[in-house]
Amino acid sequence: MGTVQQEQLSGEEVTKKASAAMARIVLYVVLYVIVAAIVQGIFTSFLLPFIDYVAYVQILLAVSFGYLIVSGVATFFYWSMRVKYDHATAAAIRNVVRIIGIGALVAAIAGGVAGGAAGVALGGFIGMVIGFACQQVLGQAIAGLFLLIARPFKIGDEVGLAGEDGVIDDVATLFTSVIKADGLKVLIPNNAIIGSKIYLKPKSK
Repeated sequence: MGTVQQEQLSGEEVTKKASAAMARIVLYVVLYVIVAAIVQGIFTSFLLPFIDYVAYVQILLAVSFGYLIVSGVATFFYWSMRVKYDHATAAAIRNVVRIIGIGALVAAIAGGVAGGAAGVALGGFIGMVIGFACQQVLGQAIAGLFLLIARPFKIGDEVGLAGEDGVIDDVATLFTSVIKADGLKVLIPNNAIIGSKIYLKPKSK
């Protein structure tokens, strides 16, 4: 029901939601700066014996507010894309932005903790590790985004994908589901579809 309601949103409502998402991003940034300054002031003024722990508190704040900011940016991209694309395509873009944002956040925090040239090297190394670890998922998400934008097939089409024949049931961020003739549902990774031939079968009369 929620998806149907989202599909019926007017352009003015979508613009308002995108503006609200941007306002939340600015709010999170301002709150983070204020809270981080207050915490630093409290430790330097009243908790000087525990000043060594202030770095851990700041890291916790950076992670918490960083996640909120990344989610806010992803939401902003979602509503910005809804002006031109449908819910499924915009949601795929939102998920890709969130994955990339979280990876960049972790790498940036790790680099900041180490500091200097070592921080740059550590941040770059962690970014590479996260990139390799998320390569499969991110590749599928980007492939799903291409499928949603290019639309080589749509729900209800009879197709042959990655060696599987059936009717398209759903096209999601990571998988495309196909219902075979025997009723079996097959989830095909989107990157496997992008890298193979797509057979569109004529609709039966």
